[in-house]
Amino acid sequence: MNRVTIALLLATVLPAIPAAAQSAGPTIRTDNGSVRGEAVEGVESWKGIPFAAPPVGPLRWRAPQPAAEWTGVRDATRYSPDCMQKPFPSDAAPLGTTPAEDCLYANVWRPAGARGKLPVLVWIYGGGFVNGGASPPTYAGANMARKGVVFVSFNYRVGRFGTFALPQLTAQNADGGRLGNYGIMDQVAALQWVKRNIAAFGGDPANVTISGESAGGISVHALVTSPEAKGLFDKAVVMSGGDAKAFTGNTLADVEKIGGNFARTKGIDPAAPDALQRLRALPAEDVVDGLNMAQMAGRAGAPPTNSGPFVDGKVVVDVRKAYEEDRFARMPMMIGATSADIGGKSGFMIAGGREASAMIADKGVPVWEYRFSYVADSVGQGGAQHATDIPYFFDNVRIKYGAQTTAKDEAVGAAMSSYLANFVKRGDPNGGTMPQWSRYTRANDMLADFAASGKIVVARDPWGAEIDRLSQALAAAKTSGRYTTLTTPIGELFDNPAARSVLERHVPAFLKNPQLDMARGTTLYGLQTYLPDQFTDALLATIDRDLAAIPVRK
Repeated sequence: MNRVTIALLLATVLPAIPAAAQSAGPTIRTDNGSVRGEAVEGVESWKGIPFAAPPVGPLRWRAPQPAAEWTGVRDATRYSPDCMQKPFPSDAAPLGTTPAEDCLYANVWRPAGARGKLPVLVWIYGGGFVNGGASPPTYAGANMARKGVVFVSFNYRVGRFGTFALPQLTAQNADGGRLGNYGIMDQVAALQWVKRNIAAFGGDPANVTISGESAGGISVHALVTSPEAKGLFDKAVVMSGGDAKAFTGNTLADVEKIGGNFARTKGIDPAAPDALQRLRALPAEDVVDGLNMAQMAGRAGAPPTNSGPFVDGKVVVDVRKAYEEDRFARMPMMIGATSADIGGKSGFMIAGGREASAMIADKGVPVWEYRFSYVADSVGQGGAQHATDIPYFFDNVRIKYGAQTTAKDEAVGAAMSSYLANFVKRGDPNGGTMPQWSRYTRANDMLADFAASGKIVVARDPWGAEIDRLSQALAAAKTSGRYTTLTTPIGELFDNPAARSVLERHVPAFLKNPQLDMARGTTLYGLQTYLPDQFTDALLATIDRDLAAIPVRK
């Protein structure tokens, strides 16, 4: 019996354990049944609460269905399995469970004995829409609960379980046009569960903030603009969520073709009458098929077999167009990125997030822009990497760095989490004795920098002029019709023998890096943020000069 089977059996058996056999803990009645949690050091928590039916068997590649009701009291002291995936070895927040396909569960933390209506913060994890889960210890909500907030996290489907299409699924149309974007549908279902149930946990369903990082931040933009999420939350925090133009550009028809490509890798003719039945019968591990953040680009020369979320017009709309045309839920927002985020200063996260802030602020919506530049004393390197802000926002720095945590680390975490708690409570991060954080506008270009020194610096963006210059250079490079270090993904350079020879001439050591495949989707300029000594401005200019002589493959 494998670990996944054991996990599924436990999930089935635990709810039926008699109350007398379970330890005493706070009990809450949800709309599906009662759950018993635990109380630890002034915080009450409930984990593994079903918010939808297990998406297995005939429910694989269906919109989330209502969870079944249960009798008695369900034990809610353990995380459910994270959603099915191949864990990513270098993940900044390693999973705390063995993944399984039965994974649609939520977790709640609140101050012990909370009464009345507390503000609610809902967390949406990142992971490139192929990895991630709610169980990592740095995502725990206990310390935010101590600041007077009800904290909720949940799982949503990722990889081919989260985004998948096939003509047979479209023809069946079992969920009224809700097709393909199953992971985003899970997010909406979780927020609907919060709306129905959070009052029972002491939370205010009329005061809900969603927050997400990376793919989670991209998801926040999707939810702010989704007609299906309307009225489910009141404030939003976008952490490294890019420029609000993140979705792939694929259509449903494109994703159907990608689904067909995957079917063929399993020896299944996608046009066969039993194709969907056979795909649903595949073991979950076979559907994952090695996919994770390191393998998102697929095999060189092979047709794509996985897709991220796409515009379907119902669950996911064209986010950028919705913002530009005022078709979004107008609400206070916090938006930002880390100082050494993916793509560098001119990239999708930093420059893109700044542009998203300006676009939304132009509509009269309150926006607070941030940059996270602090690096823990124990890390010993310059530049705050992607996702390193999360433990600070949730005041979980000691969970992340353990005995190496310094007083300065904790002070930055205390400040950042206090700003977040203020925002969740009142829609404004300001309060107390912390520096006044000015609202962002395109004209003032003001942000709060959680600086490398450990100080909070609220000032005009010191990188603003450079970002604008780089953005202009990026636009020129895109229209040049040439390979460039600014715009051409490294994988595209690898696949052209002439372009690869340029790299072999200038960066031979880099080509021997065992993690090279992970960099296929970024650019050489994007790597400069991580390897500034190796990819200098002078070297990139030299590579650009040599690349300019190489015809671009059409």
